[in-house]
Amino acid sequence: MKVLAHIREQYSLSLGSYGRPRMTMELKEVGLDVGERRVGRLMKINGIKPARTRKHKVTTDSHHRLGVAANWLDGDFAADAPNRKWAGDITYIWTSEGWLYLAVILDLHSRRVVGWAVSDRMKKDLAIRALDMAVRLRQPPKGCLFHSDRGSQYCSYDYQKKLQAYGLRPSMSGKGNCYDCDYVAAA
Repeated sequence: MKVLAHIREQYSLSLGSYGRPRMTMELKEVGLDVGERRVGRLMKINGIKPARTRKHKVTTDSHHRLGVAANWLDGDFAADAPNRKWAGDITYIWTSEGWLYLAVILDLHSRRVVGWAVSDRMKKDLAIRALDMAVRLRQPPKGCLFHSDRGSQYCSYDYQKKLQAYGLRPSMSGKGNCYDCDYVAAA
């Protein structure tokens, strides 16, 4: 049962993440001529199952009673000069220690990250720290547009107060239109 020994070894090395297709690939790389069905059968008989992680995690809580700004960006992601239009979003990254949240602010003129913050909790202070960094580094003029989704972090009183103090004009995606701001995370 040389194949089973290799399956157990690869399973251990992958921290239990390899399923039948990836396991077969790994076994072929070490010189074993096996098919996916045999690997799958051996894994099933021996109770070797890959650990599955969630593919999608909802990060926008728009079911709140906080204030929502109008959509001043209206899908126009072009900016004719730096510090005229900024966009922010929060995404998540799975690590061996759990979820890690990343708040990012982009200048839509250059598509460069101008502020960011990470945390193991997705709270308003995460978004505020990214905003503080962006303002500290770029010192935007009064009236610079800041676009985000309708997440509770961006709608919070504290966040809106910060935007006002910095002279930034808030803009938010329309309800149910996640693509307006998800463009930011993909850019």
